[in-house]
Amino acid sequence: MSIETLSWVGDVSDGFLRLIDQTLLPLELRTIDCRNVESVWEAIKQLRVRGAPAIGIAAAYGMVVGVQNVGAGLFEKRLYDVAQYLASSRPTAVNLFWAIDRMKHRFESVKELTSDGNTEVVSRILEELFLEARKIHEEDRTICRAIGNFGQSIIKNGDTFITHCNAGGLATADYGTALAVFFTAAELGKRIAVYADETRPLLQGARLTAWELMQRGISATLICDSMAAMVMRQGKINGVIVGADRIAANGDTANKIGTYGLAVSAHVHGIPFYIAAPVSTFDLMLSDGLRIPIEERGADEICCGFGVRTAPEGVAVYNPAFDVTPANFITGIITERGIISPVNKENIEKIIS
Repeated sequence: MSIETLSWVGDVSDGFLRLIDQTLLPLELRTIDCRNVESVWEAIKQLRVRGAPAIGIAAAYGMVVGVQNVGAGLFEKRLYDVAQYLASSRPTAVNLFWAIDRMKHRFESVKELTSDGNTEVVSRILEELFLEARKIHEEDRTICRAIGNFGQSIIKNGDTFITHCNAGGLATADYGTALAVFFTAAELGKRIAVYADETRPLLQGARLTAWELMQRGISATLICDSMAAMVMRQGKINGVIVGADRIAANGDTANKIGTYGLAVSAHVHGIPFYIAAPVSTFDLMLSDGLRIPIEERGADEICCGFGVRTAPEGVAVYNPAFDVTPANFITGIITERGIISPVNKENIEKIIS
């Protein structure tokens, strides 16, 4: 089953972004239409669209809808206001800022045209921005397939892996990052099984990853996050593959909360631990993971998950959405350009540069 997480509908001048509302899965598969930048911001903030690559694509299209019907005299200011607004939606996933920067750079290459004040010229600039957003979208499809092709080489027939959160088609333009490795291995005829951590507190593993694996006909077993170490100790696991939201220059990696604990357990049990992520997820401006900003989300996600209170009123809550896994716990990083292993600054620079 092919999952179209995001798509553009209509013409450039009056079209809009359509995306799957992932907060409703797996009980309901429904799309929502984002016809203005506010709805794109809300979709990113509320995790209707999530996963670092998908967030970047949504932001790129969000910049297009944000400058539709804007005159030449106001175009530049509006574009930069939209960029700043979208950048405020979520702080950790670097693909968001990477995509926004690409859109700004595209505008800078053609912005002199706005000085004419001609309506046709403004339409041309809007078209250029749309083409850049479309390029980001299409590039991600190719990247997903390349990650899958490189990653499947680490999987042997009969292997069982654990994954955490959701790094599949719902998190990208096409095939996913971590799940792309499993999908590709299965397509090549390898018999594999995957344990999916439920991923507290929003259950992306239970709601999204288990659903995607089942859609693809891959053997999937759902476990609570706290069960992973026991499953490893029982000898059921051959490896771990997860996605990433930001990777520092030394290989320290931010991913969904709970990933660090999974990496520690894998390290203790001698199980290889892999990250699957596109090159755009690297932030070489940050020397190490201590400098990665970690998003903190509201207390209700823990106390009142999915509308049901499970904690006493007034209890203090700490809810970081991500944690950072040190590079020395990572066996390799699977990118569209190859696998980085061992994970260190020198090897990362060889792949990224």
